[in-house]
Amino acid sequence: MTAPGGLERVVDRRGLREFLALTDRVYAGEPRFVPPSRQQVRRWWRDGVPMYVLRDGGTGAVVGRTTLHTDAALDAKLGRRCQLFGLTEFTEAAARPLFEAIVAAARAAGDRDALFGPVALLPNQAGGVITSGYADRGFIDSAWNPPRYVTAYESYGFRRRFESDTWICPVSGAADAPCGADQPGTDQPGTDADGAELRVHRGDVRRLAEQLELLRGMLNASFAQLGYYTEISAAQLRRQTDGLAYLLDESLLLYLTRAGQPVAFVLCVPDISEFVVRVRGDLNLFHQLRLLAVRRRYRREAVLIVKGVLPEYQGRGYQRLLSGALRRNLHAGGYTTLRSTYVGRDNPASAAQYRASGGRPLHGYTFYEKAL
Repeated sequence: MTAPGGLERVVDRRGLREFLALTDRVYAGEPRFVPPSRQQVRRWWRDGVPMYVLRDGGTGAVVGRTTLHTDAALDAKLGRRCQLFGLTEFTEAAARPLFEAIVAAARAAGDRDALFGPVALLPNQAGGVITSGYADRGFIDSAWNPPRYVTAYESYGFRRRFESDTWICPVSGAADAPCGADQPGTDQPGTDADGAELRVHRGDVRRLAEQLELLRGMLNASFAQLGYYTEISAAQLRRQTDGLAYLLDESLLLYLTRAGQPVAFVLCVPDISEFVVRVRGDLNLFHQLRLLAVRRRYRREAVLIVKGVLPEYQGRGYQRLLSGALRRNLHAGGYTTLRSTYVGRDNPASAAQYRASGGRPLHGYTFYEKAL
C-alpha cells in the first residue's frame, strides 16, 4: 500500500522487520543511540498505528521510516489539527525525500493544519530530537541523533517547539532539608509548617498496579498546565509501564502524602541503556531473563522518568523533600549518576533542583512543527 509521496505502509511482518531494522543500519557501530523497545513498536503496529517506510528507487532498500498518526486530545491542547509523525529515522540522502513524502501524505488527508513531531506516540511519552550534547550517549526514554538530523529538519522549514534539556547529576549522600518541614527519611513521618503529617512512601512491586494508578492521578493533575501534555488514561499507563516490575528498584519510586493524601511523586528506574543497545532494543522474554540475571550491573546509573507536585501544593518544598529522599536512596543503593528525561526551558524550578545537586544540562532537546 503506497501513500502519496512514495511512502509504503507496513502491512505485514516482513515490512515491520524492515521498519525495525533501519536503525541497525543508520546507527551501525553507534553506541550512543538507544533504540526503542521492539516489543513496544510491534504492539503499536498491532494496535493499528500507521507505520511507513521509504525505499531507495534503485535498490529497493528502506532508507527512511515514520509513523503518521493523529490524536484528538493533542489537537485540542495545541489548538490546531496536527499530523503527528514519529519513530522517524532516515539516511542522510533520504532526509528531503522523506519529509516531502510526509508532507504529501499529510496534505492528502485534507484536514490537517500542521506537522508535529517526532513523537512516539505523544510528546508526553517519547520522541524529540536532540540539538546539542551529541558527545554524550542517549538513554532509555530519551532521544539521541547525529547533528545532521537538526540540519535536515531546519533546512526543510521545520521550527522548534517546546525546547528543553535533559540533565545529568552526580549522586551524593547529602540531602537538603525541605522547606517548611522536618527532614523525614523514607517512610518516616515529618511535619509541615501547619502541623500536617508528611510521609514519604516507596514503591512496592506487590502493589505496583495500585501505586501506578495513584501516580497517574497526580501526574495528570500536575502536568495539565504544560503546553504539550495530554491526559494519560489507565490503559495508556499500563502499556507504557508494561514490564516495569522486573526493572523496578522499589527505593526509586517515591511519593509524598500530606495528612494521608498523595501530593507529590518521583519515578526513577535503573539505567539499562547499555543492555538495550547490546540487544538492539529486543527486550524479548529471553533477554528479560538475561537482564534479571545481571541486573546488579545496571544499578550504578539511574534515569528519572517523571516527577510532579499537585498544582495546589506547588511552591511548598515538597519536591525538594522527595529529591532529598531520592538522593539518599540512590546513594545507599550504590548509584553514582542520575540522568533526567527532558525538562522544558520554561520550567526553571525543576532545572534549579538539578543545578543545586551539581547537575548540568546534557542534551538540548526539541520537537518540530511545520505548517501545511
